[in-house]
Amino acid sequence: MEKDPETMITELGLELPPAPKPMGVYKPVLIAGNYLYVSGTGPFRSDGSLIKGKVGAELTLEEGKFAARQVGLAMLSIIKANIGDLNRILRIVKTLGMVNSTAEFEQHPAVINGFSELMAEVFGPDNGIGVRSAVGMFLPSGIAVEIEAMFELKQ
Repeated sequence: MEKDPETMITELGLELPPAPKPMGVYKPVLIAGNYLYVSGTGPFRSDGSLIKGKVGAELTLEEGKFAARQVGLAMLSIIKANIGDLNRILRIVKTLGMVNSTAEFEQHPAVINGFSELMAEVFGPDNGIGVRSAVGMFLPSGIAVEIEAMFELKQ
């Protein structure tokens, strides 16, 4: 039997950053039916600062992957702050990963693996891996990565 996500966070020694406040006119999360939608989230460090830079220029692939993992930690923090308990989540359904990269950089999926691998660690290989897109683009405030996701809630 898989362990619950709250236990996994503790056992993995993960540190969730403080849940960031919305940086515009939107809700950080929205529940519609059995689904939890999480707005685009940036790569917050534990001190609340953002990881900035273009992957392929100021940041390496590995630094971009680390930024994507930090997005995952921030997203878990946002979910906890808004619904109270990660045990309400059944599984991740969909991920849209956006990487701030140079025009020549082509390894966007490898960057977003930082987020996906974290979700698999926390929710297990069955419930922590869903469908996904990974694209490159210019991102607001020069952040390295932004990810939005959809989760299914337990009934």
